[in-house]
Amino acid sequence: MTLEILKTREELRNLVDNYAYLGDEKKISQQMDLFTADLTYKVYMNEVLVADVSGRADMERDFNLHSSQVKTYFTLNGQHTVQLAGDSASGVSFTQIKMIREAEGKDLISDYSVKYDDTYVFQNGKWLIKDRVAHFVLVETRSFNP
Repeated sequence: MTLEILKTREELRNLVDNYAYLGDEKKISQQMDLFTADLTYKVYMNEVLVADVSGRADMERDFNLHSSQVKTYFTLNGQHTVQLAGDSASGVSFTQIKMIREAEGKDLISDYSVKYDDTYVFQNGKWLIKDRVAHFVLVETRSFNP
């Protein structure tokens, strides 16, 4: 494995981690800078397609709407594997996400176990996410009593 390959793998891991950091902090416009302008983003819950977005403007609108309904996000990234092919790459990453929302005056916490299938491209000197498919494999919601 060359130093260049190791550097690229680290850059891609940082891209995935930055997506989580910015999302947790609700910095949606900065999070959009991690994607190509022509991005696609799909979300499956229990193998059912629940979201299908194309382009930064639509994604930013959807992410802002979603984050306005969430009090707190907490994301923990796990495994991340990539296959490199010049100025493009594919990757799989696993994530645990916790979200606290209010419903009927009570706080609820949702735990999500997510697998992301990504396509990355190297543009203008940096790696970006071009396509992301989120598979919400396990979902649990319960009352939250801190």
